[in-house]
This record gives sequence, C-alpha cells and structure tokens, in this order.
Amino acid sequence: MLTSELNYRLPEDLIAQKPATPRDSSRLMVIDVRKGTFEHCIFRELPRFLLPGDALVLNETKVLPARLFARRPGEGGMELLFLRDLGTEDGAWEVMARPSKRLRAGMTLSIGEDKLRVLQPLGEGRWGISSADVLGLLKRYGRTPLPPYIRATPEAEKAYQTVYAQKPGSAAAPTAGLHFSREVLVEVERAGARISRVTLHVGRDTFSPVRTERLVDHRMCAEHYCIPDEAAEIIDRAERVVAVGTTVTRALESWVATGSQEGASELFILPGYRWGIVDVLLTNFHLPRSTLLAMVMAFAGKELIREAYEAAVKERYRFFSFGDAMLLVGGAPR
Repeated sequence: MLTSELNYRLPEDLIAQKPATPRDSSRLMVIDVRKGTFEHCIFRELPRFLLPGDALVLNETKVLPARLFARRPGEGGMELLFLRDLGTEDGAWEVMARPSKRLRAGMTLSIGEDKLRVLQPLGEGRWGISSADVLGLLKRYGRTPLPPYIRATPEAEKAYQTVYAQKPGSAAAPTAGLHFSREVLVEVERAGARISRVTLHVGRDTFSPVRTERLVDHRMCAEHYCIPDEAAEIIDRAERVVAVGTTVTRALESWVATGSQEGASELFILPGYRWGIVDVLLTNFHLPRSTLLAMVMAFAGKELIREAYEAAVKERYRFFSFGDAMLLVGGAPR
C-alpha cells in the first residue's frame, strides 16, 4: 500500500478547535463493517450499541505537561516536547526539539534556575536530554502539548484529558476517550458491559505523518503499554472486546502478538493485518498520512473507510482530536 492512499481532502473549518459541550454530545458515526451501512448518532447513545458480556477497554494514561520552553546559552529560546523516559541512570528522556539544528551534544539549556543537559541526537528532530528531576520541571514549567492544528488556549489545554485519566506518561491524549462523560460510563455498565482499564503512553507517532513512500517501510516508535491482571481477566472472559481508541487497540494487539502483558510496543497495524483480539473499535476521524488512519483501514477496509470519511465531510462532522467519533462494529478480519 502506498502512503498516498492515506490522503483525503478536508475543509479546514472541519478541524475541531474545541470539544463538544458537554463532551458526550459529540456526533457518532456507527458503521457496520460487514453490511457497509452508516448510522448517524450522538455519542451518549453509545451504550445502546453494547451487549451484555462486552468488555469496553479504556486507556487510563494521563497527558503530561510535556511542552517546555528553554533557552540555549547566550542565545534564543527553543521549544521542547518530552516524549518518554528512556529509563537510564542519568534520567534521560527522548525529547522533540524545535529548532533542533541549534542543539549540540554537551550543551546546557536553562529553564528558570533549572538546567537540562543535551546528550545525543536521536534523529528526526529528537534528542536525549537529562535532568535531575524531569517530572519536577514539567510540573513547574510545563504546558499541555496540544496538537499543532489546535489553537493553544487555557480552555483547550484543560479539555485535553479524559475524565478517567490516572497514569501520567503521555505526550498526547488518547482522543477517542475524550468523548466520555462519567454519566456515559455509568450507562455502559447498565447496558451489561464491563469496563476494563489498560495503559499505553502515547508518543510522537500519534502526531507524526508517515514520510515513506510505501506504508510498509514506516517504522513505529516504541510506546510503553501495560495490561493489568484484572483487565486481562475481564478481557479474556468477554464475548466482544470493544477498544476505545487506537492506543487501546495497539496495547491489546501487542499483548496478543507477544504474550506479554507489559512492554514496549512497536506494532504497526496496516491493511492486511490479521486481528487477534479486538472486535469493535471506537475511534476519531484521523489525519491524512497517519498510522492511525492506516489502522482504521486495516480494521474496516480501505474503500469503506474512504466512503465513511467522504460521508463525514458531507455531513459536516468535526475532525481530529477534539472532533467527532466513529464506532466500527461487525468484527475485524481474522
């Protein structure tokens, strides 16, 4: 598959700049994958599409205030986006820097009275950077790292977090979960579904376009995931596994592929993938040339998803992180 097949036309005014209010009033396109039919609903209607015995799986990762502005010695400022802890003794993190070409290994950056040490380039604008207390720096100086297509406002930063976020570690929100209110979660359980909570800390591949000509040549960055024992038990007993978002999907399919409930996932799901565990997928409308759109096409087929996106544009659905959602039912290709 060519990466160009992930392109589509989108009017700029359909890129959502803020979530629906209340958040469960967003729109929901329900697609029966086997029948190829669409139904236009409101998100709070989600529980009526669930069945007793379903496991609804949430990603309870929490977005870090991972965006910092630092100064180079004797020079101007620069923007840093902290992506993930590299787990080294010197407290190194993988950081996306802008402008990255101004950095040099061994350089010291300043944030207020605090210092950061530049270690080594990691490629594609990423650097290893260390500090005695990165999490403390983020807490004191960090800002919520909104995607570049959203205008940064205090209201937008506050809204860029799910109501069930618990485990700090993400550089981006698991956006399919942004539609949930606590009331909808209650109704999910009243419908007979059980809620299961896993973690996948979202990294840069969520907002980085695919740059290779052939999709198969793209390499995913590692993202840490964890399937707790309690969640695994609920999922194992479920009649259907309903994944809330592409991050949950990647965590669950990585678990099945490796047999490990915790690890670093580099799984790239693209058309032709044989699904192991996910039966129903709840997701947003994704960016062109994104790995997320490739995953959705792998679940429901390229032509059906193209048709769905064309219908969404025609019906004036809202796109991307703060936009509307789709629910893909009918089963994934096994």
